[in-house]
Amino acid sequence: VFCGAAEGSNLAYAETACALGQAMAERGLGLVYGAGNVGLMGVLADAVLAQDGRAIGVIPEKLVDRELAHQGLTDLHVVATMHERKAKMHELCDAYIALPGGIGTLEELVEQMTWAQLGRHEKPILLFDQKGFWHPLLALVAHMRQEGFVRPGLEIHYLVAEKVEDILPMLRKAAKRAEPA
Repeated sequence: VFCGAAEGSNLAYAETACALGQAMAERGLGLVYGAGNVGLMGVLADAVLAQDGRAIGVIPEKLVDRELAHQGLTDLHVVATMHERKAKMHELCDAYIALPGGIGTLEELVEQMTWAQLGRHEKPILLFDQKGFWHPLLALVAHMRQEGFVRPGLEIHYLVAEKVEDILPMLRKAAKRAEPA
């Protein structure tokens, strides 16, 4: 899950992170995220852990203090760089969920969209478009397609959920479609 190291200006963002964390733990799904103890990252991890779920964090050394690395995680991976963080998260996860967040969340999401576009992975990517948070990005991707910069055959495949209770069923359905016959 990619999400902010801040909670944002709307209380609903933290409520969603908590609800998603609870739902993941209840279904036996482990969390792989950026290891922060603050913002939506902290809310999400605390919700997973409160339900006796597994929370795995991956954080670069330089962010351990800045993002207050969560010390109560099931597993904490400290890596040297942001690139290593993303590679390790990719290794550990089965799908991607993007909750609201800042530039770091956007960068992590766009890198995975790029990797999928280039055929580096077929893991589902889901944007939780809470209160239209991701609308500007979705509009930009549509604009890129209209202007001929996302050519046929190189489309960016992603899912968009507007309700937290739709996130896990949509990912499960996408994962089943991706399984080899």
